[in-house]
Amino acid sequence: MSGTSSELPEKLYFKIGEVAKLVGVKPYVLRYWETEFPSIRPGKTRSQHRLYRRRDVETLIEIRRLLHDERYTIEGAKRRLRGGRGDDLEGGGEAGPVAVQPDSGSESESESQSQSEDRQLQLPLGPSRYRAVLIDVRRELEELRALLRSR
Repeated sequence: MSGTSSELPEKLYFKIGEVAKLVGVKPYVLRYWETEFPSIRPGKTRSQHRLYRRRDVETLIEIRRLLHDERYTIEGAKRRLRGGRGDDLEGGGEAGPVAVQPDSGSESESESQSQSEDRQLQLPLGPSRYRAVLIDVRRELEELRALLRSR
């Protein structure tokens, strides 16, 4: 798989099979991504074959990097491509759970929720952290359950 646009062949248009090889995914994945990412709109020939522009291929390479390497969700990748925040994490992508602060009243509830969702979508936990995070979440849920039952 090519990692940068400088490694793309100097062509104006690419067929779906060429793009699939360059991006490192199967053609059906490219067709699915077309439905999810509005910025990917290949042209079509008279015989309805897809023709991707260089810009489309570069965007698809970035989408693959976000989804496969950075472990973003589709929604998180969409937000990142639209220019949403995505550089919040430091330390190689390892991050613990995000604590949501109580609303201070300075911002609307929907803005606060949106920012919380952005942070949540940007949590590329390493495989070694999944179990520990899930255990912490389970413990916190059990504490909440016990608290609710005691009332």
